[in-house]
Amino acid sequence: MSIPTDKLVNDFAIRSFRDIADGDYIAARLACRSQLVVQYLWASQQAIEKYLKCILLLHRIPAKRMRHDLGAGLTAIANSGMLTLGLVKPSEEFITYLDQYGQFRYLEISNVAHGHDLVRLDRVVWELRRFCTLAPAPRQVALIEGRPAPKILLPGGQLEKIIDTPKHPAREALLWQNGFFGRRVRRKVKLTGWFTASNAPLYLNPQIVDEVLKYVFLPKDLVTAYRNHTKP
Repeated sequence: MSIPTDKLVNDFAIRSFRDIADGDYIAARLACRSQLVVQYLWASQQAIEKYLKCILLLHRIPAKRMRHDLGAGLTAIANSGMLTLGLVKPSEEFITYLDQYGQFRYLEISNVAHGHDLVRLDRVVWELRRFCTLAPAPRQVALIEGRPAPKILLPGGQLEKIIDTPKHPAREALLWQNGFFGRRVRRKVKLTGWFTASNAPLYLNPQIVDEVLKYVFLPKDLVTAYRNHTKP
């Protein structure tokens, strides 16, 4: 007996987007903890992008032009009228931050990051992931200011499998100072308050942009910005 197309598409959404996003999320936590800023930003952006694409596909909301634009994904969901994410303001701000800095893997633009960003990453993943399932229960809970995040279990979720496997090699990276995922309720987390900012080579020397373009690809809007930056 053949499997209905709808179920196959839903399986694609879960395995190709949500499951991979779960791995990106853990990689982002590791990179942030290690102060590998470019890697942390890129892995965070990739995780959020895939969670959004999972939500869009599960609810059959067309968003072929989203590509790496997180804001476009949020807009597509909002305009669909099919569901309301109800993200808290810090989560919305973090997604905007990732849209600004997370798409650049080669230090094409300057960046800035904080050690406490890890809480913002955990929060937005918790909020978005509730909608990466067709099960109704997860989306019926929400964050309440001043209270710990409720524990949510997604059927067949990769994070859930990792949490339930004490010897899983990714478990420590997922649970370290995580106030949103884990078996126990954590009211406090302790993070190092580091701060780092890096100026991009092209920002410091925009006059080399045309020479660089002879050998590597740069996004058109970025090239335009740097060319304008050199004008008196």
